[in-house]
Amino acid sequence: MGFLMKILFYFILSSFFTILSAQSSNFKTVAFAQDTMSNDFRKAQVYEVRDELAKYPDLKFIYSDAEGQTSLLIRQIEKFIAMRVDLIILGTNNEEAVVPVISKAYKNGIPVIVLDRGIKGENYTTFINSDNIKIGAIGAEYIAQELHGKGEVLLFEGLQKADVTKLRTKGFMDEISKYKDIKVIKRTGNYLRKDSIIEMEKLIKEKIHIDAIFSQSDSMLSGARSAMQRYKMDPSSIITVGCDYTGEAKEAIKKGTQSGSILFPLGGTKAVEVALKIFAKEDVPKYISIPVKLITKNNVEDVKPIF
Repeated sequence: MGFLMKILFYFILSSFFTILSAQSSNFKTVAFAQDTMSNDFRKAQVYEVRDELAKYPDLKFIYSDAEGQTSLLIRQIEKFIAMRVDLIILGTNNEEAVVPVISKAYKNGIPVIVLDRGIKGENYTTFINSDNIKIGAIGAEYIAQELHGKGEVLLFEGLQKADVTKLRTKGFMDEISKYKDIKVIKRTGNYLRKDSIIEMEKLIKEKIHIDAIFSQSDSMLSGARSAMQRYKMDPSSIITVGCDYTGEAKEAIKKGTQSGSILFPLGGTKAVEVALKIFAKEDVPKYISIPVKLITKNNVEDVKPIF
């Protein structure tokens, strides 16, 4: 290639990348740092955000799966910061451990939407969730009424280091403690079906009697139901209330193998709505609460499951 041809080549190449860079600047990248994709609810959250963002050609979506490992979640957020993404949506498994890296993103000018599970501190743009204390209280009140104020209740808790677990437990225990003839035992299912199966099978083998279950997710309640059926126990023989209101829960309520579920919206659509306002440089609230409601046979056909 001659000297003049080389100059012309490099000029064209340089112009191409200049145009490409200018075009790329019109695009914004939203990154979802998710705790785990093994949990049905968490996976559905990611997909809801993905599907909403797909409506906007100038928005790019990427996500990470920390596989339930806090250390991996932190490293993935660090990577998003290094990439200079335009906004981070956070689904955490630990309300404290992620605070330093989220603060770093926020202080570096990257808006952060904390979704569903809260974190300590104020270094984020918006926190979107529902009233988890109310969720626990709704479950306790319904169970207490169905048991006529007397019985043995199993409380299936989620991740112990997640704020939603602590808040749902507080709401439940504060309400159920009003009934002196109701006794509560606790087990941890980590919001996972497989973990709740293991714990439920232990209870069955130990011959521990229960009259009702309040599960902090429908996934865990599904696992408990599966364990009961494996041991030839009828799930409809006890009162069972879950959280989230999944399609599986809807079918179980219709069949009578689940008493109820507390609707807990995914929040993905709301997160995208907030992200669009942030990109438009509009003010957004520091906290947004999405309403919850109890679903039973009385209204199961009137309410759409979250997935």
